[in-house]
Amino acid sequence: MATLAPCPTISIDRRRITDPALLSIAEQVERGVRLTDEQGALLFRTPDLIGLGAMADAVNRAKHGDRVTFAANQHINPTNICILRKTCVFCSYARLPKEAGAYHYTLDEVLDEARTASGTLTREFHIVGGLDMQAGLAYYAEMFRALKRAHPHVHIKALTAVEIAHIARIEKRTVREVLIALRDAGLDTMPGGGAEVFSPGVRATIADKKLSGEEYIAVHRTAHELGIRSNCTMLYGHVETVEDRIAHLAMLRALQDETGGYLAYIPLAYHPDNNELGAELDRTGTATSGFDDLRNLAVGRLFLDNFDHVKTHWIMVTPFLSQIALHFGVNDLEGTVVREKIYHEAGAHTAQAMSLDDILGLIRGAGKVPAERDSFYEVVRTFDDDGPGRAAAA
Repeated sequence: MATLAPCPTISIDRRRITDPALLSIAEQVERGVRLTDEQGALLFRTPDLIGLGAMADAVNRAKHGDRVTFAANQHINPTNICILRKTCVFCSYARLPKEAGAYHYTLDEVLDEARTASGTLTREFHIVGGLDMQAGLAYYAEMFRALKRAHPHVHIKALTAVEIAHIARIEKRTVREVLIALRDAGLDTMPGGGAEVFSPGVRATIADKKLSGEEYIAVHRTAHELGIRSNCTMLYGHVETVEDRIAHLAMLRALQDETGGYLAYIPLAYHPDNNELGAELDRTGTATSGFDDLRNLAVGRLFLDNFDHVKTHWIMVTPFLSQIALHFGVNDLEGTVVREKIYHEAGAHTAQAMSLDDILGLIRGAGKVPAERDSFYEVVRTFDDDGPGRAAAA
């Protein structure tokens, strides 16, 4: 079992805390004592957002100082055809094979979309899609090999636990066998999507028939055992309770204790447009509040004490809120992206991509120091303070 690294010196400014219930937790955080589920729930319920942010910011500064990292990445979504189209009611992206808007990229189409990386500083392909019966092991193995031949310098972060389990089912092979084959074809790490919320009751409501929480954890455990590191997520802001959120985070924390294989935690805000769940809940526009977006990031930093990195996803919560989040426990910002489909189908109104200068300006505007990283969170280069685009080797 992995042991936690020695806790760095944490100093929380108690003058910023107005909720007396947070003071004892602040003392515990400073001593490096793990929070209980009950204390995690209190963090989700406190009205003192500024005090919560001060605690998370102090922990983050102890780990990372003022440095904020980002990756030069490109999203590729090869297919939106999905056998769970009718049961994942929160999803706006999936289509049935003959439904309007359905698509399935050929290898040439994938390579054509990836060609953008040839003239840019792209260091990572982020590849996820639907559960397509025509997208099996051979489809992805051939894709990864071709991408590595064309772009040998680019890291492949691909396929959620749900997609890996789907491939294993249709190929009648074990998850381990599928992961080994994909690793040999060029898979480097895995993203954290598909987690949603692990609660069986929540999954029965929003994603019936999808991989269970325990099965999701099992796929990531196997990946970690094979040396494939991954991210993890939680989709919040729909029908889940505070207790559901904490139980979800506790399962992630437990696996990290066991394997140490998670790279980053990324809370994801639910978007209600163009999906059945949003219609049932009678929601349009942004479902989550800025208050809850910041709270989820801060609680993630405090409760997940064995995670080094917490990322804000500007595509989902806007660049402006992500900038504020850099003072709520966040040390990593979603990168350049190039083109993103899944959350824009669900109503995200953010840009499809962000330029390097825009990212540098956003981070500097928060009083932080920008640094480009690779997919393993190793700093590739840091940037000076004399203006966008001027870099120095880290």
